[in-house]
Amino acid sequence: MSQAVGNTALAYARVWHHVDATDRVLGKLAERIALVLMGKHKPIHDPGVDCGDYVIVTNSTKVKVSGKKDEQLLFRKHTMYAGGLKETPYKDMMDRNHEHAIRQAVSGMLPKNRLRDRRLERLKIFRGTHMGIVGANVLRSWDDGTLPPDFDPHRITTSETLKENWREKYRAAQAAANSSSSA
Repeated sequence: MSQAVGNTALAYARVWHHVDATDRVLGKLAERIALVLMGKHKPIHDPGVDCGDYVIVTNSTKVKVSGKKDEQLLFRKHTMYAGGLKETPYKDMMDRNHEHAIRQAVSGMLPKNRLRDRRLERLKIFRGTHMGIVGANVLRSWDDGTLPPDFDPHRITTSETLKENWREKYRAAQAAANSSSSA
């Protein structure tokens, strides 16, 4: 019997996706994130196997809701004591805990099974554009759905090489800004 490893190992490899939540509708954004977390965009998708990817959401405070949901939507939780129902309006939730609002929307789009918590762990949410150290892992952006223009599958890409590429781009942008301001 053959024990050869084919391209399946590459199909199961997890990729980091980046999405900018600026002016995106919360429900549609949560649906798209849930599909990527479940791995439904991959040809090897199996409902019982956790084969999804990582998702990084930036500018999470700028997410929108349609209609009058910003006035009508309530987040509810119960302390399990009598009279322990706590209701928080959407506007207050986005001011205090914007990450919880997005995470709860994505959680509602995921199947209610044992894999839900494991999938939600792969969702990283940031208030602004700065992603910290996890930004070095991003391979795909949802703006156009393509790989970076300088991506070469034959060259080994690590977080260090990506950081160096970003430093070069930053220096070039700074030089261009300095030359335009001095002119």
